[in-house]
Amino acid sequence: MITETDLKHLHRCVVLAETALEKGDEPFGSVLVSAEGEVLFEDHNHVAGGDHTQHPEFAIARWAANNLSPEERSKATVYTSGEHCPMCAAAHGWVGLGRIVYASSSEQLGGWLSDLGAPPSPVRNLAIEDVIKDPVVDGPVPELAEMVHQLHRRLHEAKG
Repeated sequence: MITETDLKHLHRCVVLAETALEKGDEPFGSVLVSAEGEVLFEDHNHVAGGDHTQHPEFAIARWAANNLSPEERSKATVYTSGEHCPMCAAAHGWVGLGRIVYASSSEQLGGWLSDLGAPPSPVRNLAIEDVIKDPVVDGPVPELAEMVHQLHRRLHEAKG
């Protein structure tokens, strides 16, 4: 169930995704929030330089592993503009982070990219539940998913 607090953090993720786009990167943004509601870490995509592992969800997993206890990690929530890719879902699972809330799904992204004529990803489009065991996941959120869709449209229209 998506709450007003969830929507607030998801809106921040969309803003971070737009920041990534404005910096010439793919539009993805994520936020890590503690059980007490404190924003602990946020980031956006940094893959434009060629390292396609520089996803914000992966950065969150690394930061959490180095800065939070296992208990703190399990109670934290990861908010993200787009559902975790398999790499990021695995990192999330290995680090033991808690709930995931996303604005748009991997399935939606795959459809958008296909419609835009983008080349296919070298990585399979898997749902988080197909990568890690027993995740607590909420999403997509239709009104925010459409905002994310428009960011991807802008990216691919700019590529021409």
